[in-house]
Amino acid sequence: MSDAPRVEFTPAAADLIRQLTTAHGPLMFHQSGGCCDGSAPMCYQAGEFRTGGSDVLLASLVVDGVAGPVPFWISASQQEVWAHTRLVLDVVEGRGSGFSLEAPEGVRFLIRSRLL
Repeated sequence: MSDAPRVEFTPAAADLIRQLTTAHGPLMFHQSGGCCDGSAPMCYQAGEFRTGGSDVLLASLVVDGVAGPVPFWISASQQEVWAHTRLVLDVVEGRGSGFSLEAPEGVRFLIRSRLL
């Protein structure tokens, strides 16, 4: 497999991560496996989503202007499905229906993917 990062982000996603970090403090992501917003990446305050033995830390995102890395978790079953892809965290207009921190901003995080 390639040495390419498993998760990257678009400039728009980086901007929103900076904005949310300013408002909420350290963040974390968990790639949803089908609840609430389907398979949307969910953004929480760090530690607000409990990860466990069935979750995999896929990446620690380093975003300019944000102190410390932003962990990106995924369930082990989802990781198996997407094992040969690079996930690209992006932002689109429209409010999601889940508990992700960006929902009140009128935008939502979205995953795009590329084969490795």
